[in-house]
Amino acid sequence: MADEKPDQQQNSGSDQQLEKPKSRRRFIIIGVVAVLVVGAILFWWHSTFYEDTDDAQVDGHLIQVSARIAGHVTKVNVDENQYVDKGTVLVEIDPKDFQTAVQQDEANLQASEAAYEAAKVNVPVININTGTNLRTAGVDVSTANAQVAQSEKQLEAAQAAVGQAEANNTKAQLDLERYKPLVEKDVISKQQFDAAVAAANGNKAALAQAQAQVLGSQDAVRVAKDRVLQAQQSLKNAQTAPQQVAIQKARADQAAAQVEQARAQLDQARLNLSYTKIIAPEAGIITRKSVEVGQNVSIGQNMMTLVSLDDIWITANFKETQLEHMRAGQAVEISVDAYGGRKYDGKITQIGGATGSVLSLFPPENATGNYVKVVQRIPVRIDLTNHDQNRDHLLRPGLSVEPKVRVK
Repeated sequence: MADEKPDQQQNSGSDQQLEKPKSRRRFIIIGVVAVLVVGAILFWWHSTFYEDTDDAQVDGHLIQVSARIAGHVTKVNVDENQYVDKGTVLVEIDPKDFQTAVQQDEANLQASEAAYEAAKVNVPVININTGTNLRTAGVDVSTANAQVAQSEKQLEAAQAAVGQAEANNTKAQLDLERYKPLVEKDVISKQQFDAAVAAANGNKAALAQAQAQVLGSQDAVRVAKDRVLQAQQSLKNAQTAPQQVAIQKARADQAAAQVEQARAQLDQARLNLSYTKIIAPEAGIITRKSVEVGQNVSIGQNMMTLVSLDDIWITANFKETQLEHMRAGQAVEISVDAYGGRKYDGKITQIGGATGSVLSLFPPENATGNYVKVVQRIPVRIDLTNHDQNRDHLLRPGLSVEPKVRVK
């Protein structure tokens, strides 16, 4: 009996030792189950309320800086990977040719403006002159017609005077013929005969004078009629006054258009002169610089690339199965790999219109019969909502990020 007691004690000790590992194993199992349950709950929570992807990167504007004019490069003011502010002069092109063009176009503009002023002043002058000419031409026609009538009356009077002179001459000549035999017979005195001879000669001269006056009157009538024709032609010319005024107005309008054309050419010349200094359109970092001093550049030639660091966004390629509850405006938490998971706040602004495979250079052909269903990805644009978080410009295009979108 004394031997049995130690054996029983020894068995009870071994049983206690066996129960301890069992309880520890049970505790471990319970802990593992609890961790799995918590992990399952967290996974369910995350998969239900969030969508994330590691196929995402920072995007930004890569501005190709090119020449807008052709010329000789005299200065290059930046180096590769240099940060520049907006408005910084990057490259300078020799401005001499463009300065000369500006001076020439300024002279052309002044000449055009002077021609326009002269044409504009001539419009009222021609309007007044043509109006005066029209009134004067009308008066001249009336005067010429009156002169014709007067000349015709004078011609009639001269013709009547010729008739009277012919009658007087005929009578005088007849009287002279009658006086000749009488003077020979001393019936009349020699003095009476001489008076008859003188009267006959005077009447003959008067006839010649009257005939000359008829010829002069005929010439006066012809001249007066010519003046009528001339006055009528002047009247016709004066009646074109509205057309002449319209022509001068058209010339003034043409001169005004030439002024605008010269001004536009001057503006273009000044623009070309301003293009001799190539300025940074945005703040950013210079990359791919390929221009050097002394180089001749052509229009549109790319000289460098400016990476803008202010307008930055995220392009995340989500699986098509993740887009069911995704909408524009949803909040996004962005983790950046390069900075140890530094967090940025953002929101969805756009969901792509097509999958990446469709937008690729060689879209897949699914009509061969060897179709294999592959989960496609849709590009989603995410913009930063707190720009102060990127005030240090650490986000650079191409960096990998992990966005997490709250969809519920």
